[in-house]
Amino acid sequence: MGRPHVAVRIGIVLAAATAIWLIIRWVGEAIFGPADYDRERHVFAAVATTGLVLPMVVVAWRCLDRVPWRRLRRASPRTMLRLLAAGMAGYLIPAAIAVTVFVVAGWLTIDVNGSIVGSVLALLVLVLLYEALPEEFIFRGYVFRNLSGRMPTWAVVLVQAALFALFGVAVGAAGSVERIVLFFGFAIVQGWLRAVTDTLWVPIGFHLAFQTCEQLVGSHWDHFVVNDLALLQNIVLGLIPLALGVLTVQTLGRWARRPAEA
Repeated sequence: MGRPHVAVRIGIVLAAATAIWLIIRWVGEAIFGPADYDRERHVFAAVATTGLVLPMVVVAWRCLDRVPWRRLRRASPRTMLRLLAAGMAGYLIPAAIAVTVFVVAGWLTIDVNGSIVGSVLALLVLVLLYEALPEEFIFRGYVFRNLSGRMPTWAVVLVQAALFALFGVAVGAAGSVERIVLFFGFAIVQGWLRAVTDTLWVPIGFHLAFQTCEQLVGSHWDHFVVNDLALLQNIVLGLIPLALGVLTVQTLGRWARRPAEA
């Protein structure tokens, strides 16, 4: 029996992913209540999302794509950490430069409220499990892999970005035009990172750094007092590093590319 058509395979995976996100949200609200933000619910959602999504993607590769596990690319822990760090650097370098320029120019004032080390470590784990790993495994992993070879790279990047934006709408994370544009633009950057580095771990690292910084400066963690939070999140930590991310990663050279054996 042959494999289902690529559109059917991708549709099944995206439908399963949407169901997982919606069910986890429903269960979280049933257990922890409908509060705007709850730390315990965040932990529950993060663990549940990665715990369900990653096996689902592996099963899809094995059962829908008929790909033996031995044929799936698996980097060594050392290579994985290097590529993950390269992806994080691709975001953090332009973000740090942008923050410095805006603060020195007097366009932003940022005051730190207490120690942030514990919060940074906790948020890194939560973002990795709730967003960076599961979302990248689906869109820059399964979807990107299935579309590659069937259309030019620029089309693969556009299609996976459009699907990512639609997914954001379906799960309620992109409920406005601005959010839809953000999802689409972010996925364009992630898609190009996947294309130019030939690895999933660089986009995961970039995603991890982006979401950690954006959430850390927000009101839920209460560590920063900023005179213009919208400017900081939308432009300084958003538009600027997103626009420069691919170029920054490319300047890292071989450090940010998958070796032939990984």
